[in-house]
Amino acid sequence: MSTAPRLIEVRAKILKQNDLLARELREQFRRSGVYVVSLVSSPGSGKTAFLEKLLARLSANHRVAALVGDLATENDAARLQRAAPQVKQITTGTVCHLDAQMVEKALEPWDLNELDFLFIENVGNLVCPSSYDLGEELRLVLLSTTEGEDKPLKYPTIFNGADIAVITKMDLAAAAEFDLAAAHRNIQSVRPGMCVMEVSSKTGQGMDEAISFLHVQLEASRAAAAQKVM
Repeated sequence: MSTAPRLIEVRAKILKQNDLLARELREQFRRSGVYVVSLVSSPGSGKTAFLEKLLARLSANHRVAALVGDLATENDAARLQRAAPQVKQITTGTVCHLDAQMVEKALEPWDLNELDFLFIENVGNLVCPSSYDLGEELRLVLLSTTEGEDKPLKYPTIFNGADIAVITKMDLAAAAEFDLAAAHRNIQSVRPGMCVMEVSSKTGQGMDEAISFLHVQLEASRAAAAQKVM
């Protein structure tokens, strides 16, 4: 006897429950005035290095915090705490993604009203995270120059579900013989009109633009929330 229909039913129920909780989280974030950004990528894309630079730069003028998802260890959280004091590790064990319930539980000790930005670094994976809404306002999908230009074609779902594509490790593009034009074409073929940033955490390339973009998004989000209250 096939169990496929039952498995599909259970999965649909899990995703529905996640979406409902994510919707509640998003409303809570907006009421608190905190702008939430999630980052998804494959392992080794430079996601933590990029986030570390963002936290260090933003913390000079904003109240920032981060949640970090990994299967094991607290290495990334310890690293990010050098840039921001409020960082918490979410260890998922065998689960290859974060979900809304994990985020909700991790946030319990924190007062969201005391934050401007909350970053959520998902588990390194380009498949599972695409199905789970975390209540974020903005989702960044990262692609490094050392991974090849065809990642968007191989994993279209995660690119379709993200808001911004970030090409990382631009300082290694020449050494890796990375075809930047092809990468842009592939991203646009999967998600026409998608905004793409090119950054290097090592040299600082693109970081000013990323910081400015996030600042604009924070102000726009707060203005929209204030208008809704009126």
